[in-house]
Amino acid sequence: MTVKQRSLNKEKSVKGKALHTGEDVTLTLKPAPACSGYVFRRTDLFGKPEIKPSSSSVTELVRSTTISNGNAKVHTIEHVLSALSGCGIDNAIIEINASEPPILDGSAKPYVELIKSAEPIELDDNRDFLKLSSPLSVSSGNRSIIALPHDGLRITCTSADDRGVHVQHMSIDVDPENYINQIAPARTFTLYEDIEELLKLGKIRGGSLDSAVVIKGGQIMSKEPLRFEDEFVRHKILDVIGDLCLLGKPLHAHIIAVRPGHSLNAELTSKILEFSKGKAPAASNHKEKSIVLPEETELDVRRVLDVLPHRYPFVMIDRVISIDGDNSLIALKNVTINEPFFTGHFPGHPVMPGVMQLEAMAQAAGLLLLRRGKSGGKVAFFMSADKVKFRKPVVPGDQLKICATLEKVRGDKLATARVICTVGEKEVSSANLMFTIAQAREED
Repeated sequence: MTVKQRSLNKEKSVKGKALHTGEDVTLTLKPAPACSGYVFRRTDLFGKPEIKPSSSSVTELVRSTTISNGNAKVHTIEHVLSALSGCGIDNAIIEINASEPPILDGSAKPYVELIKSAEPIELDDNRDFLKLSSPLSVSSGNRSIIALPHDGLRITCTSADDRGVHVQHMSIDVDPENYINQIAPARTFTLYEDIEELLKLGKIRGGSLDSAVVIKGGQIMSKEPLRFEDEFVRHKILDVIGDLCLLGKPLHAHIIAVRPGHSLNAELTSKILEFSKGKAPAASNHKEKSIVLPEETELDVRRVLDVLPHRYPFVMIDRVISIDGDNSLIALKNVTINEPFFTGHFPGHPVMPGVMQLEAMAQAAGLLLLRRGKSGGKVAFFMSADKVKFRKPVVPGDQLKICATLEKVRGDKLATARVICTVGEKEVSSANLMFTIAQAREED
């Protein structure tokens, strides 16, 4: 059965405040020709640069999906893309005069209304679906997504916070009618305990109870009652649909997601695209990615996971913001109340254990070691620590900046590094570390 591509008949605009930047922004949806897909156009920048959402254009996945083309970026694209995809629109130009679409009421419903007012139309060209021939899966700690061959798009999702509270489950066949009525109205949500940390990261400056649901213990804080009893899992499905637009084509699959997030969603799209091109990831491909490439000057969390062997709950690096040659590196660890060690260290007075700060230092220095040319397929093992000092407590909400500098490298086997951790401008801990570099074990 063939399905025709769809676009819009006329342009329509909406104004609002961006969630993370807090800027006032105007977004305009415009018609686009067949086979052009979705295109973001930054009208506020010289030359009005365009950015196509794709797995390769993703540059950041912290609480939203960010895509880039050179110096032009667009943040928090998932809601508008989810609405376009959910309404069955294949081609559209999305013009914005800022770096982030308006958050509106925190759901995709206002974008659905905008799409309806732009009058969807059918084009002459047939829609080209991306179909799976075999199951695929990605996972990170207690989060996982499985994609199974399926005739259509079905999403089965289980969501929960890090404490295992507010567990919700839903399974739905995604078509325009179901999307508009059952998914689009679900609003974004956050834990009350995470708000301070997000503000310190420069996030949610435009957030309010008008645009999000806040969970505080057993209470739901919002300007209106929950729209669905299971609104949180519905919004997770909304985000999955938006992030699947990174594939560049509509997908036929049954997605089974357990505690999905933007990073894991993007990892799935990358894996689907690799398989669609006949490039089934093998152990050798993983080894090629397990070094920091010479041209890389920063790493997002996906690249950190490519290079480091650690996984939940022992990944102590969220992002690398600067790499200076082979000698120094600056990484970030966002310390949240959801860290598992805070349960017992200490109840009522959470303090990040010194040994976990030392582990973060070791991982930062290990990333720097794995930038060197002969480190492919190897792992940096932490051997010893000297001159260790802990000067100030690190508590939930702090952002740990980890500055690692290589001091000595002996052949390809031993290395020493000096690492200093700061919060704000104040030094909180430091150490001299020694490593040995060994061949990684082959994956089963």
